[in-house]
Amino acid sequence: MVDKVLRNFEDILNAVKDKAPKRVAVAVAQDDAIMEAVQGAREQKIAEFILVGDREKVHETAGKLGVSLEDVQIIHEPDDRKAAYRAVALVSGGQADVLMKGLINTADLLRAVLDKEIGLRTGRVLSHTAVYELPGFDRLLMVTDGGMNIAPTLQQKADIIQNSVQLARVLGISPAKVAVLAAVEVINPDMPATLEAAALTKMADRGQIKGAIVDGPLALDNAISLEAASHKGIKSPVAGMADILVTPDIVAGNILGKSLVYIAKGKIAGLVLGAAKPVVVTSRADTHEAKLMSIALGALLG
Repeated sequence: MVDKVLRNFEDILNAVKDKAPKRVAVAVAQDDAIMEAVQGAREQKIAEFILVGDREKVHETAGKLGVSLEDVQIIHEPDDRKAAYRAVALVSGGQADVLMKGLINTADLLRAVLDKEIGLRTGRVLSHTAVYELPGFDRLLMVTDGGMNIAPTLQQKADIIQNSVQLARVLGISPAKVAVLAAVEVINPDMPATLEAAALTKMADRGQIKGAIVDGPLALDNAISLEAASHKGIKSPVAGMADILVTPDIVAGNILGKSLVYIAKGKIAGLVLGAAKPVVVTSRADTHEAKLMSIALGALLG
């Protein structure tokens, strides 16, 4: 854990640069976006890479983009499925600290992550946590889970929170303030999200979720705006000051996350959490900065 709260992406980069570079194993590395991310991370001195994939295609891709692969380890494995398993084995075997998705379907990569023999199982559910730097916002904001679990159960949501709390700790946020989102602030039996939010709050009170102050149900405005919470008379250690927003399902998480980027003009980075080591899974629609910052997050946590 860092010795101060990291409040923006520049803070994250500086914190990573203060550490020895972590090694990132990339599964099926012959991808334009991956090569650009590798180059950026090496220039920033935040990570070193082991590229697993078709050696000829990796060199061809790098050459096309003018990316130097000097001193970069390349493991030749032209079969995508086998490349995923070899990349995972590098991480589980301690030869790499972070796993990164290359030109392979996410499901195929995660199948290797969950392999009983060489995988990175911990017993917790895998979940995605996005970290946002937002204009006019004085801190980083985390949103989960907008990328992995379609309709998580109560226990899965507890795991999802615990995964995000682990990331919050390396950002210097402890205890993390967690808002479990719903459309209203009161428990309504006709709205299951409010019932689960209340249950998660009580689970945290009784130590079933550790390292966090959890409260819910809270509507989005009351979770992040002290003014809105005060106006509605909500008294809570989380209201208006949430570090982590837990959405009811993947639809809400996806819409909220994309709204923060495309409407609020926020910057995003993210990780798949819940495995023994962080997993960087980026989208082709992500900016170069988003990919670089996701690698930085993985290096900070790895």
